[in-house]
Amino acid sequence: MNPLENLVLKASELYQTTAFAELQIGNVVMILIGITFIYLAIAKHYEPLLLVPIGFGVIVGNIPAVSGMALGVYDDGSVLRFLYFGVEKGIYPPLIFLGIGAMTDFSTMLSNPRLVLLGAAAQIGVFLTFLGALVLQFTPQEAGAIGIIGGADGPTAIFLSARLAPKLLGAIAIAAYSYMALVPVIQPPIMKLLTTREERLIRMKPPRHVSRRERIIFPIAAFLICTLLAPGALVLIGMLFFGNLLKECTVAERLANTARTAMIDIVTILLGFCVGCSTSAQHFLTKQSISIFVLGAVSFAIATAGGVLFAKVMNLFTAEKINPLVGAAGVSAVPDSARVVHMIGLKEDPHNHLIMHAMAPNVAGVLGSAIAAGVLWSQLAK
Repeated sequence: MNPLENLVLKASELYQTTAFAELQIGNVVMILIGITFIYLAIAKHYEPLLLVPIGFGVIVGNIPAVSGMALGVYDDGSVLRFLYFGVEKGIYPPLIFLGIGAMTDFSTMLSNPRLVLLGAAAQIGVFLTFLGALVLQFTPQEAGAIGIIGGADGPTAIFLSARLAPKLLGAIAIAAYSYMALVPVIQPPIMKLLTTREERLIRMKPPRHVSRRERIIFPIAAFLICTLLAPGALVLIGMLFFGNLLKECTVAERLANTARTAMIDIVTILLGFCVGCSTSAQHFLTKQSISIFVLGAVSFAIATAGGVLFAKVMNLFTAEKINPLVGAAGVSAVPDSARVVHMIGLKEDPHNHLIMHAMAPNVAGVLGSAIAAGVLWSQLAK
């Protein structure tokens, strides 16, 4: 073998040890999607705390592994596989809920309990999408996991799909978080389409003051009621209300502060990054994934419309009117959905501040999606 042939052989052997040898067009497409997520997070400020970890995770997850090297989340013994364990077994979502509970103020919901109905009404998207998924030949377990995307609650979607449809976990998680991030894009057109300017100008009474005793009793009482009705929601609801009790009791402020800052930030990083890493083209770019994205979009749109329309129905029977925009916050994308409601309201009337009213159905939506997940799990678990 002459020196030139030897050089070519060595170059070929070197090439085979690089990721270029296994790189497919699907991987390139997914890498571009990951870069797009990062762009939307940085340039458009669409849920940067979620899209930056997920976007970079998508890029990492689509670098092909060299034969014999355990690198990806689907390779036994790899570091990423161990990190992904928290997603696969549903460990991260309850920890996210603990942090959310420690950040959440249920006062607005307690001051006007009827707004809870808007959070419940938004869950119609979950169950209608469940039926739609059945029509598209998904199994009942897969349909249940897909339907929960309509709640716009990423941790709940991950928790439920890990139990009912682990093979669809990556697609469902990406769909849920994508629609959470796109709340400012998806919801406003639906809200404007379903309301008149007169309805968007409705002003609501300021929330009443809620005592400290009420705020302490609520997480305990609500936990008992919710979990006795839907035991499947025990883990998510339990962590949510435990975090809220830490916040409201005021004697465990160090714990509450840790839960709503350092801990939730760490878990969000791990969850987002690992979910992104699970979207390798070979596992993600399938007909099922496309169907899940379409169903997720429909589910989220129906959930938004359900909250708005139910507010309009409530106005037919009550003297104290509800601004129907508030109903759009019934999905559990906290606090982005409430913020969108507030911004749309300010565009119509710069002095009509809806943020506090919108937070009531918004936090109710968190409870509603967790309860819906518990019901689906209890009914569909094999």
